[in-house]
Amino acid sequence: MKVKAIAKSMRLIKPFGISRGTKTSAEVIQTSITRDGVTGFGEAVPYFRYGETTDTSLAQISSLPAEFDRQDLLGLLPQGASRNALDAALWDLESKEAGVPVWELAGFQRPVPRAMSYTVSLRGIGEMTSDAKEHANIPLIKVKLGGPDDAKVVAEIRQVAPNARLIVDVNEGWDISQFEKIIPVLVAAQVELVEQPLPSNQDDQLAKLACPIPLCADESYSPGSSIADLSDAYSFLNIKLDKSGGLTRSIQVLNQAIMLDMGVMVGCMISSSLSIAPAFLLAQRANYSDLDGFLSIANDHENPMRVQDGFLTSPEELWGYPASS
Repeated sequence: MKVKAIAKSMRLIKPFGISRGTKTSAEVIQTSITRDGVTGFGEAVPYFRYGETTDTSLAQISSLPAEFDRQDLLGLLPQGASRNALDAALWDLESKEAGVPVWELAGFQRPVPRAMSYTVSLRGIGEMTSDAKEHANIPLIKVKLGGPDDAKVVAEIRQVAPNARLIVDVNEGWDISQFEKIIPVLVAAQVELVEQPLPSNQDDQLAKLACPIPLCADESYSPGSSIADLSDAYSFLNIKLDKSGGLTRSIQVLNQAIMLDMGVMVGCMISSSLSIAPAFLLAQRANYSDLDGFLSIANDHENPMRVQDGFLTSPEELWGYPASS
């Protein structure tokens, strides 16, 4: 078995902002695993918030034994980008070796188009409103908040996108007082989900808050954390393959969340279509598909993820099918 891994910087079409800052490129690792002339591919994004970089991810991959499988990886590497990239490559490889698509190997039904959220990143009010208006025909819009004009942003986006479903993602950008003050604005705008409103170390305050809108955990679900511990404060969980460490582990996490009666969002980082394809499979069993990260990439794959009328599909040529390359 031959393993290759490289770091790649992918230019964005335009800057992408959240409450913690703005990026102009996506730093990813791409992997390939070849066995007996057959090659599988994967991609992942190191999560800087949890101390990952492309260098640390490549170092982890270089430390592995010559032979391993997906189950071995669960013990060989921590949850994170390096394990995700290799897990994806192994699924793709197994699909090609068996002549069977990954969805069938994983025990899923044949994938169908999924309604995809379109993300309005955190910028000035005018830019955000214009972006939302341009995409008002998309069924679900996700608005990044955590700036000084959040209430006005939400109200104006609702005006320009009156028929879209709205969710907001704060990326830990509020304190409890800010959250309490903006709840009436969110209710008036018919926001249906609030993602990670407070810093992850303040989840205990959420459990005491009377908020009529469901809350979704993102940063609060970190590598090694317990889903059960989140269920008092949150009714939804955002599962990202980069944090869980791949599709193999993410399927387990999704099943745990469902057993705890939590709703599920399958999310992503800003990355190419190659890293979105495995998440798209997981999203078949989720309530929300937040998988638009590839739309920010200036030079995506030759056979990228496809969006039509706000619904996402994954081409067989991209990943996870015997014909993918």
